[in-house]
Amino acid sequence: MNSVVHAHLDPSADHPDAGAHRRPRPSTMVGNTPVLWIGEPFADHGRGFWAKLEGSNPGGMKDRPALHMVQRAKARGDLAPGARIIESTSGTLGLGLALAGITYDHPVTLVTDPGLEPIVHRMLSAYGADVELVTTAHPSGGWQQARRERVAELLDAHPGSWCPDQYTNPDNVDAYETLAHELVGQLRRVDVLVCSVGTGGHSAGVARVLRRFNPDLKLIGVDTVGSTIFGQPAATRLMRGLGSSIYPENIDYPAFDEVHWVAPREAVWACRTLASTHHASGGWSVGAVALVAGWIARTNSARAQVAAIFPDGPQRYFDTIYNDDYCDEHGLLDEVVPPTEPATIDHPTDRVVESWTRCTTVIDPSARSSE
Repeated sequence: MNSVVHAHLDPSADHPDAGAHRRPRPSTMVGNTPVLWIGEPFADHGRGFWAKLEGSNPGGMKDRPALHMVQRAKARGDLAPGARIIESTSGTLGLGLALAGITYDHPVTLVTDPGLEPIVHRMLSAYGADVELVTTAHPSGGWQQARRERVAELLDAHPGSWCPDQYTNPDNVDAYETLAHELVGQLRRVDVLVCSVGTGGHSAGVARVLRRFNPDLKLIGVDTVGSTIFGQPAATRLMRGLGSSIYPENIDYPAFDEVHWVAPREAVWACRTLASTHHASGGWSVGAVALVAGWIARTNSARAQVAAIFPDGPQRYFDTIYNDDYCDEHGLLDEVVPPTEPATIDHPTDRVVESWTRCTTVIDPSARSSE
């Protein structure tokens, strides 16, 4: 089951010194990540799901789109040699772009906000990136919109610079073809795919490829409470890496069969339980996805092959998810064990959800808002 498909990203292939030097570039560390069987206590005895451990990449899952978006921009001539790369990030894409900057010899400026973990801020600087911090959230678009507006200012200030714009860039979606082919090689068949949703890149890209092999694949989206992506009203969000206060264009709404919203305390329980039972865990997205994937495994046919994408590892969350003082301060340890199943609503606008909730009606709220 753990056979590997060698479908590497190979950004060194079009690097200026590729013909003269065949030494492996840092980017060759990306891809071919393992899968791990996750069983009890997330699923009943004998049942479970396969977790794709993208935290095995140097910076996490978004190393893949960071390298791919830069590679494609260079090939099209959108990104000139040595030009500055400028982008908004909550952390993981920033780590990937820092890697891409080293690989392709580009300076990188990353715009983030006060929610960025100190360890990530320090590592981004250590990797050679310039880190800009916005200090005031946009009144309606939150930190994401504030970061995007600062990116626009920096692009004007640096002629010739380039922004990947992960929210709208189709290369973000295309970058996950390698991940999908790795899953096919490792699992042979995927019946249900569970993905967190932020920019919409990996859910769209992986599902699109997997449906070539299994047209009946079900796609389950996992969001955070307080996110607007699937039609809930915007609210302050504690969880980073999933959710949004804007409507990313890369989200493939028709591809989803249902969506689940998960609260921070539920994700914390799942993250810590993963660590103590399987020695493989991660951040907010990993906890939310594990909670939902376990329920999917319990409630679907025992023959259904369930796969879940774990976008990162636990290291950057030692001061949040794995810190008792932080969790106590935010009331994240009040509920020792979350519900065994989600609440259900018929439509995303039925009520504001505050805890684990599912809905099989998936809407595109950006289309509704433009009517």
